[in-house]
Amino acid sequence: MNEFIRKIKDVASSLPETKIMEVCGGHTHTIMKYGIHDILPDNIKLVAGPGCPVCVTAQKDIDNVVELARQGIGITTYGDMLHVPGTEMSLDDARSLGADIKMVLSAEEALRYPKHVFFGIGFETTTPMTAFLLKRGIRVYSTHKVMPPPMKFLVESDSAIRGFIDPGHVATITGIDIWNSLRVPQVICGFKPDQMVRSIYKLLELIRDDDPSVVNDYPEVVRPEGNVKAKALMSETLRPIDSEWRGLGVISDSGLDPVDKELDAKVVYSDLLKDVKSKENPACRCGEVIKGLIEPYECPLFATVCTPEKPQGACMVSRNEGACAIYYQFSERSKGA
Repeated sequence: MNEFIRKIKDVASSLPETKIMEVCGGHTHTIMKYGIHDILPDNIKLVAGPGCPVCVTAQKDIDNVVELARQGIGITTYGDMLHVPGTEMSLDDARSLGADIKMVLSAEEALRYPKHVFFGIGFETTTPMTAFLLKRGIRVYSTHKVMPPPMKFLVESDSAIRGFIDPGHVATITGIDIWNSLRVPQVICGFKPDQMVRSIYKLLELIRDDDPSVVNDYPEVVRPEGNVKAKALMSETLRPIDSEWRGLGVISDSGLDPVDKELDAKVVYSDLLKDVKSKENPACRCGEVIKGLIEPYECPLFATVCTPEKPQGACMVSRNEGACAIYYQFSERSKGA
């Protein structure tokens, strides 16, 4: 690792102030846990991006699923989604009031509750599991989202972003070609600290050379063609839609809904959802964190009224992927708050 730290310093010496974004929350976790910020030259700035599926799920979708639960519709979902604050309550709050909400750890576990609606969330990494449920006739409320449309949005709205550390787990499904459309320097990266340091060096080389290439620095996991079977299953059961991202707004063709409308909970239960009102906490700056405009500790709620035990916004929920929860866990700033 020391060799690549030296190489980073050498390359950085010829660069102006350079902002690069790690898209995946798993990368943010590694960066903060191992203090990778601290080994970088002052002119190289790493910022977290929209790679936490819990964080980017729109407030309206949280409130819709809470409303379904309150109306007596059984819900299954993954654990983090239980704690995301809705306008009035979280799914966990609804469960405490008697709603039938089951936390599951896998799609196969969700099959135990065939009459429940599965609250599907995540990027291409977890979408095949929801596709598996749709093939078996399970009704789904989908908030699945895809890369790289939000990355393109960020590049177009923030010219300071010079390159991306691409999410390795997503790339295992998508393969490599999908990233080429961005036309900015990118490195597909693993999740160990030495892998991240090496990938940062390779990304800075691309930026120095003004080379908008995609480097696969995770070849032990990521194949050029991706997971062909998973992509075929997703294409069969899910269709692209314009989707709302927390903090980013509606992005064209960035979401996925079921092809079969009889399995699409948004369609089946549209009458129950037509009057749902949503409002985000105006003091929460999660949207700006997702866009890489501020660091979590710059939010006035961070580590004061907003903690992992009592999250006021979605970015404080997932301890492994949410930027605010990760910064709270590892940042000295939060410990002194």
